[in-house]
Amino acid sequence: MSTRRNRTERRLVFRNLDDRGKKEDQRVRRTRDRLGDALVELLLKKPFDDITVHDVLVRARVSRSTFYAHYRDKNDLFLSDAEDFFEGMATALTRFEDKSERVAPVEELFAHIGEARAFYNVLVESGRLHDVMDLGKEHFARGIERRLNEMPRARTIPLERRGAIAHGLAGSLFSLLTWWVQTGMNAPPNEMDKLFHRLVWTGADGAL
Repeated sequence: MSTRRNRTERRLVFRNLDDRGKKEDQRVRRTRDRLGDALVELLLKKPFDDITVHDVLVRARVSRSTFYAHYRDKNDLFLSDAEDFFEGMATALTRFEDKSERVAPVEELFAHIGEARAFYNVLVESGRLHDVMDLGKEHFARGIERRLNEMPRARTIPLERRGAIAHGLAGSLFSLLTWWVQTGMNAPPNEMDKLFHRLVWTGADGAL
């Protein structure tokens, strides 16, 4: 989902939000990052269908055997990279024990998309935006439900309703994100965060 520069910035924002390095050999993590970065860099230059695994290997300086030890094909690499991003972003507030009433890091997500606008346009042109957005909604639905289970304000929401509310909120979030991009990203990310969470608590409190 990002170039190497944006990947580094993303980690700094959340104090290394992706803590998999504690569980996974760091050399493996670096290899996966290099492959993901290489694919994104190539996507900014030519259509996805024109990119070969060999192109990725040459740019990442990774062997073919190493690539296939981690991924089935370039599509698997693409979706895995997107999934890594959304998993880390969607769970960041929980991981770092954020004490606010935010259910999702909307400001950080919108800021990242704003910085990666060129890549967003590539996804639109390639017809892969729908797949990426679906992945994002799935991860954010789980992340929001987890937040609702943790937050004192949400304790009055019946447990059986939280999953449905979380899925609805995730869908609303990505609809808002799409609108924001299509209308020129004029509002600052922090204002979009405030707007989203006003909608969240107006709707969630009314769902009791």
